[in-house]
Amino acid sequence: MATPSNYDQQVRDFFGYLRVEAGLSPATLDAYRRDLDLLKEYLVVAGAFCCSDVTPKHLAAHVRYLHRDRGLQASSVARHLSTIRMLFRFLHASNRIEKDPAKLLETPTRWKRLPDVLSPKKMKQLIEAANPKFGRLWQRDRALVELMYAGGLRASEVAGIKPDDFKETLAVVMVTGKGNKQRLVPIGKPAIEALNNYVKELRPTLLRFDDGRDKGYLLLSNTGRPLERVAVWQIIRKLAKNADLGEVHPHTLRHSFATHMLAGGADLRVVQELLGHSDIGTTQIYTHIDRSQLKAVIAKYHPRP
Repeated sequence: MATPSNYDQQVRDFFGYLRVEAGLSPATLDAYRRDLDLLKEYLVVAGAFCCSDVTPKHLAAHVRYLHRDRGLQASSVARHLSTIRMLFRFLHASNRIEKDPAKLLETPTRWKRLPDVLSPKKMKQLIEAANPKFGRLWQRDRALVELMYAGGLRASEVAGIKPDDFKETLAVVMVTGKGNKQRLVPIGKPAIEALNNYVKELRPTLLRFDDGRDKGYLLLSNTGRPLERVAVWQIIRKLAKNADLGEVHPHTLRHSFATHMLAGGADLRVVQELLGHSDIGTTQIYTHIDRSQLKAVIAKYHPRP
């Protein structure tokens, strides 16, 4: 099957730019690579065998395919669009193509479906599901879920924490987020206690291999290796099953953190900083969630709802 003649090389150049200049994380790069693989498949079918032959019509048709045929949600399509825009902006800025075909692409409305959120009661059930009844690694699992909920951390962020990133006297954790951006995240007493218990009692037993396999990370697997994102997802799923909560994802804890903070009176800008969002528009989704909860309260208690 024919492929775009210069697509692969130009994509390699683009990823070199993302790694070196933009400093994106491996997880983000993997997501971008999947997006561009789908674009390549479409270009092959459409007969656009050179990046300079790609037109706005090609890209608009590809976006329709993602939404209608593959059934991707608006937020996922928006991410694909972001990747496509970045690629062609790079190609145009580096004089590899004359015109940017992605310049006028419209972004679909994001977050049509509100993210899942656990109530404070269910969040407590999830945390307490990490207990001695469910295996010897329960202290690690308790520290993991407490950290994620206490600071609204992504799976990749909690997996990337090193022992020195935890500042107990200041009650904060240094977190490395998207684009290698670092931020200090305050954590409360339950998270600190869970973390100390894990560090003092369980982590030394996971360091039994004297070959550096832990790579200096805080949260380790049973074999002494750093936890990966997939492992974090599996742990959260296991805890949710133990607590009879159904399907719960790592990002659900982040959504719950933000929603509970705003419901408790936190300023939107503060929540933005804690989450590490560069755009406050991304954080504003949680105000919509809170409004929906207010509507439910009015419908239940107001004499004329």
